Amino acid sequence: MFRLAHLSDIHLGPLPDVTYRELASKRVTGYINWQRNRRKKLDDTIINSLVRHLKSNDPDHTAITGDLVNLALDGEIEMARQWLQDTGSPEQLSVVPGNHDAYVPGALDRACRAWGPWMRGDAEHEPVDSRGFPFFRKRGPVALIGVSSARATAPFVASGFFRRKQAQRLGELLDRAGAEGLFRVIMIHHPPVYRAAGPMNRLHGISLFQKILRKHGAEVVLHGHTHQPTIHWIKRRVSKPVPVIGIAAAGQGEGGRRPPARYNLFEIEGTPDAWQVSMTEYGISGPASSVHKLATHQLYGE
Repeated sequence: MFRLAHLSDIHLGPLPDVTYRELASKRVTGYINWQRNRRKKLDDTIINSLVRHLKSNDPDHTAITGDLVNLALDGEIEMARQWLQDTGSPEQLSVVPGNHDAYVPGALDRACRAWGPWMRGDAEHEPVDSRGFPFFRKRGPVALIGVSSARATAPFVASGFFRRKQAQRLGELLDRAGAEGLFRVIMIHHPPVYRAAGPMNRLHGISLFQKILRKHGAEVVLHGHTHQPTIHWIKRRVSKPVPVIGIAAAGQGEGGRRPPARYNLFEIEGTPDAWQVSMTEYGISGPASSVHKLATHQLYGE
């Protein structure tokens, strides 16, 4: 049995010192939002509790679907690199970027270079940049395919983008993994389903993504962005529908509009014709920010 954990929307804090020059951009609105809202609701103590509990379940691998930082400041990007290093090796963690990791032009490439070991395909040795997606990693019976929906956008916009170049490569990688009999996991930050996010926050290219998935197949899609624990399904004509799994932000405290922090643990076994897959949700509850088992879902099999 292979155990795959899923975390998203880490939003590491606190913010490092910010210069006026760095705020002369979209960052000024994000900085105000951080000071008024996010810094009160996102808590590194909660992230640490969640990660400790996750590690106690001894997953074979962990998927992280973006938004490690807040304003994509150089200091934040370095802090996130150190956090990744402390959390797990590139053999143990796979990462795709989110919109906050690409907050302003140029930030995404800097983040990709800093976090490259966790974003690089198995056969790749060149420095990672925003053109290096999707990537392909094989861990046991699982293929992890990392797609980037991250792009710098205007103030008050947090949209994602999935275009033809990535679509063509994604189809090729899905076919390759399918031919090897692997359990295919697609990692993406923005939810590739309709009505999961508002018009200023949604993924542009949902129909293209779903077309590729219907044609080439996949077993599960993992995403973040909405800070909500959700399960959607993408229907296919001749095969089982594909579950699309969202999750609460890893640093979210209790008492806010959104659910407190969670991670999911998938237990995967079987073969392509008879996968047996369950998903257990673990989350924060109680004044001590302790982590508890919340629910279990059977995604494949009985």
